[in-house]
Amino acid sequence: MKNNYCQIYLVRHGLTDWNVRGLLQGQSDIPLNKEGERQAIEAAKKHFKKIKFTAIFSSDLVRAKRTAEIIALEKKMAVETSKLLRERDFGPFEGKHWQEVEKKLRMSIKEFRILSDEVAKKLGIESDEKMMERFSRFLREVAVAYRGKKVLIVTHGSVMRVFLTKLGFLSKEDSKNVFIKNLAYVRVLSDGVDFFVEEVFGVEKKE
Repeated sequence: MKNNYCQIYLVRHGLTDWNVRGLLQGQSDIPLNKEGERQAIEAAKKHFKKIKFTAIFSSDLVRAKRTAEIIALEKKMAVETSKLLRERDFGPFEGKHWQEVEKKLRMSIKEFRILSDEVAKKLGIESDEKMMERFSRFLREVAVAYRGKKVLIVTHGSVMRVFLTKLGFLSKEDSKNVFIKNLAYVRVLSDGVDFFVEEVFGVEKKE
């Protein structure tokens, strides 16, 4: 039965200078750095070379788009972008160092990762609910349109963390401590209604 499901590979973009500096990127349009491009080239050869994707999508933010383009280049495929795949909008905290955020909000960055929707809205941050509403809608549409096919989607760390939590793959407590590496990926099966996590790479729990 699951043979007819769409196989979706969710991939986090490559490294950026803001990643290195510990700054919250959110929807700020920060490009990959040289290491980020190298990571994408390596992943294209190591993880995705033998996979026959029917389509490749990415967030329209340049760090995700460029990552997808590097993977797509070897396959001579086009990349279609969507705002629905963007990172969380961190509002007034975009571009802030995580230590500055901790100091201002008097909470650890781990607690910041699992803000309730109510608190997020008060702070001017996109809530989990709002982020998953757009992200899940895109995934469901892709799953229906590409039933029985393989699709690559390049997106962002917070999106992937919350998605895995909503699916029950991560508990709320796990979600605080999980680090999603650049070029980490999650392979899920979907019929447009349900999602099943089949494979995870580069999703690490850190105490």
